Amino acid sequence: MAVPGKWVIAAAVAGLALATAQQAARGQLAFPSGNSPQTAPNPLTDTTVNPGKIVLYNLEAQFARDVAAKGGAAFALWCAPDAVMLGNGAAPVVGRVAIEKAANWSPKDYQLNWTPTDAMMGPSGDMGYTWGHYEGRSKDANGNSVVTSGRYMTVWRKEADGSWKFVLDAGANDPPEAGDCCKLPGH
Repeated sequence: MAVPGKWVIAAAVAGLALATAQQAARGQLAFPSGNSPQTAPNPLTDTTVNPGKIVLYNLEAQFARDVAAKGGAAFALWCAPDAVMLGNGAAPVVGRVAIEKAANWSPKDYQLNWTPTDAMMGPSGDMGYTWGHYEGRSKDANGNSVVTSGRYMTVWRKEADGSWKFVLDAGANDPPEAGDCCKLPGH
């Protein structure tokens, strides 16, 4: 199983680079908004849609709904026992137990929203990846709004029981000098 996993991660990195270039060529997709329901990209306008991509978009939509409703506890429920979480400037968090400890936020204190920009299912149909834009909203000690946003990539694996779990969740904040290019519409 190690070889297919390495292939999917390598393909994810290569696919992300290609998709980013294609995205720049055809314009930016809409970003998630804390004020609107999460929706997957439109399969009627996506010429690359296929059954594997739809499975991954549906996983992301269900994952996002659970996290919006239950916060970090729901985030941890979606990870595989051997999952890895990579964050901006932070040490890797390895394993479900460590991720459960790290993902300890309440949805009333922190709202995490994301929308996949693209997805690709591996040829075996049991691993795939999604990538897109995320936005986190919270308040600082003085009650001022704090918004972080950036890009994410999630590698998904179908488990022996038929459920899907993430094995890698990675995110990188948008750079401060990104300006309006990376802000959500209306924010």
